[in-house]
Amino acid sequence: MAELSAGRPAASAPKDDRRLWERLRTNRNWLGFWFMAPAMAFLLLFLAYPLVLGIWLSFTDTRIGRPGEFVGLENYEWISEDTVFWGSVFFTIFYTVVASIAKFAIGLYLALLLNQHMPFKAMVRAVVLIPFIVPTVLSAIAFWWIYDPQFSIVSWSARQLGLIDTNIDFLGDPWNARWSVVFANVWRGVPFIAITLLAGLQTVPPSLYEASTLDGATRWQMFRYITYPLLTPIIAVVMTFSVLFTFTDFQLIWVLTRGGPVNATHLMATLSYQWGILGGKLGEGAAVAVAMIPFLLACIMISWFGLQRRKWQHGGRDG
Repeated sequence: MAELSAGRPAASAPKDDRRLWERLRTNRNWLGFWFMAPAMAFLLLFLAYPLVLGIWLSFTDTRIGRPGEFVGLENYEWISEDTVFWGSVFFTIFYTVVASIAKFAIGLYLALLLNQHMPFKAMVRAVVLIPFIVPTVLSAIAFWWIYDPQFSIVSWSARQLGLIDTNIDFLGDPWNARWSVVFANVWRGVPFIAITLLAGLQTVPPSLYEASTLDGATRWQMFRYITYPLLTPIIAVVMTFSVLFTFTDFQLIWVLTRGGPVNATHLMATLSYQWGILGGKLGEGAAVAVAMIPFLLACIMISWFGLQRRKWQHGGRDG
């Protein structure tokens, strides 16, 4: 009897395992996990692993073609003393702030305009989307021709109108190049913000505007107390994405200027690529890339904590 009783747990163990598996397979609380598992695996493989590897490389002196050794904070000390790195930090922040503000202002104006009754509204909306649909590289090549020092259509038109005597050096002068790439980024990014805000405007009940009109509200008052509060959560989300995309921009800058002239238009992303891949210094390049993380986290946290507050959700004071 003792032997039989001792053998029961071993015999029932497979049955318990099968029951546990059945519960996990059929339990509704676990059903969402199974559906999310492929996406989680994809994110771990293509996002988490490269991120962890990049952080590790930033603490080594790895070069292309040979494994490196752990050097601690040496790479960060080296880039912190480099003027080119700090120049890229300045331009990255300048590029992100100026372009994001301009894209938001123009995108909001277009969204309000497209939300009005107008002829050929569907066609106009489709045309507005074209800059965002066109691949970034093709847009950059088009702007490269527009900014060409000899054949620029802008310089030619200005000379025909008598506004200038010589062609404008768009990409050869540091500040001209900075403003040129900012304009190209704004042109490309405005449709994303405009269409997203337009979708948000479509959800605003018309009855609110009708009631405010009966109360004698002006257009500015309707925007301030109806449109803006209801759009605030959407604005927070779309601007977070816009800032992240602008801060990590690469293709537009690399095709137009490759960081020149004299490193004036280097973003942190392009500088990381130049040092890490073209220069073969994977450790230094990874350190520059990792240095971007605090800025990106700060942007995400501002949006995240802001959306949790009722002030952002309702456009008023916390209740």
